[in-house]
Amino acid sequence: MTGNLIIRKDVYHMRINFKNENGKWTSVTRSTKLPVKGNKKRAQAMLDDFMKQFEMESVSADKAVHDYLFTEYLDMWLDFVKPSVAAATFSGYRNCIKIIKQHFEPLKIKLTELKPIHLQEFYNKRLADGVKASTVIHYHANIHKALKHAVKMELIPYNPSDKVERPKKENFTGSFYSEDEVQQLFEAFKDDECELCVHIAAFYGLRRSEVIGLKWDAVDFENKTITIKHKVTEALNDEGKYELVIEDKLKNQSSHRTMPLIPHIEEMLIKEKKKQDRYRKLCGKSYSTEFDGYICRKTTGELIKPNYFSDHFKWILKKHNLRKIRLHDLRHQNTMKTHLLNCTIINYISMHKTAAVQKMNCRCYCYIKCIVVCSFPCQTKFVLY
Repeated sequence: MTGNLIIRKDVYHMRINFKNENGKWTSVTRSTKLPVKGNKKRAQAMLDDFMKQFEMESVSADKAVHDYLFTEYLDMWLDFVKPSVAAATFSGYRNCIKIIKQHFEPLKIKLTELKPIHLQEFYNKRLADGVKASTVIHYHANIHKALKHAVKMELIPYNPSDKVERPKKENFTGSFYSEDEVQQLFEAFKDDECELCVHIAAFYGLRRSEVIGLKWDAVDFENKTITIKHKVTEALNDEGKYELVIEDKLKNQSSHRTMPLIPHIEEMLIKEKKKQDRYRKLCGKSYSTEFDGYICRKTTGELIKPNYFSDHFKWILKKHNLRKIRLHDLRHQNTMKTHLLNCTIINYISMHKTAAVQKMNCRCYCYIKCIVVCSFPCQTKFVLY
């Protein structure tokens, strides 16, 4: 089945091409009622929804002659959700479903015959094999989503996973560095290609994807701010290889935020900018320009990839005999006078004669020590709540 947009009388129409029961290609066309000018993205989104609805209605219509195995339906569900979720999210779904299928494929259980006991036995077996409860909860979440959609499509009368006791999630206790350990960490990364990445992660508590996704246009040296609005992740493709996923959509709405540009980070950014310009001249045509505009790059111009950042972080800790923590634990640092700071920064820009007030709602992990010493070229008021 394929779909495309066609234009009739300056209006977008959706056309789906499919094979009928006789194996011959035919098509169905619907109007979006959207004028062509300025509506291409909306029309494409309507086409995607139309194709999903058409496909699932076809599945429901074929129910009388197709009694799907549970594992077959899981593959169908993956195809259904793929266009509507981020690539990294879909990669997580697919990896999870792969493990689930390994258990259920030998059992040959049909979707209509799936019972709560089958799911409970799967969860119990995974726990007995030493899998963490949090991982089993992920299995449960994916199964529940898939079966919920099966109910919606009237393939099954109820959701068997609703009647299953999911395991309780373990209480997680993160590892945190003391002030001395943080200083040792910074010393270990001195002159390392990931030095700036580590400092940004530690001072701002950014996610790994947000650190790697930082661009120069996110830094306002004039108004002393840094804006988190872009991310870079890695996801497994259909061939089982990792590929970069670049998105402007962050994890949630509050993740898009503007924060003060800490003087220490500002100084490092200025040095990094000069370094990139220097290596661009030295390397000439050998310098990679694919990721121009990004901050976290190697001396060859290549982007520092998220998985490399994590692996390199572990390697540096081991090399310098530092206590083992996760890269993500820098995000939750609670020592060195570090706290979760919920604040509204009301920035009165002195260079403007007008009464312009810029409000930046921040929910940021940061070193209070560093924020206190921030020197802005304007009057800044912090309101804690």
